[in-house]
This record gives sequence, structure tokens and C-alpha cells, in this order.
Amino acid sequence: MPNIKSAIKRVKTNEKRRALNASQKSALRSAVKSADQAIAGTDVDAAKAALVVATKKLDKAVTKGLIHKNAAARKKSRLAKRLNSLSAQA
Repeated sequence: MPNIKSAIKRVKTNEKRRALNASQKSALRSAVKSADQAIAGTDVDAAKAALVVATKKLDKAVTKGLIHKNAAARKKSRLAKRLNSLSAQA
């Protein structure tokens, strides 16, 4: 445990940030997974709505520094590609 006041504060803030980042990253993963499952289904409208939510969360995560911008772009691209193939089949 640190003795210096600023180091004590730094430990507290780091713990708060870690918890916040973990919850945001979990919500992001959930959104991507639900979009994945919606695309795997047959309902195109539900899949589009889920993709919009997942895209928004991915963009937000990039601005917060949770994930790299290229990782977000890759995930969005793969989801959109799968949705387009689903739309073409329907």
C-alpha cells in the first residue's frame, strides 16, 4: 500500500477506472454477441437494429480508448458483411 497521498489517490482512481472499463467492455461484448445471434437468425429487421446498437457501442468504445479503432472497424465490417449476405438471401 502506498504511503504518499498522490499515490494513494492514484490507486483509488485506477481501481474505479478499471471497474468502469470492465463493465463497458462487457456491455460491448454483449451487444456484439446479440448482433451476431440476430444475424444468425432469420429476422432481417431485428438483425439491422442489433447491428446499429453494436456499431454505436463499438464507436463509443473507440472514443473511450477501450479498443483499437481498427479492431472496431474489423468487427463492424464483419457484422455488416454477414448482414448483407442475410439480406441478399431474404
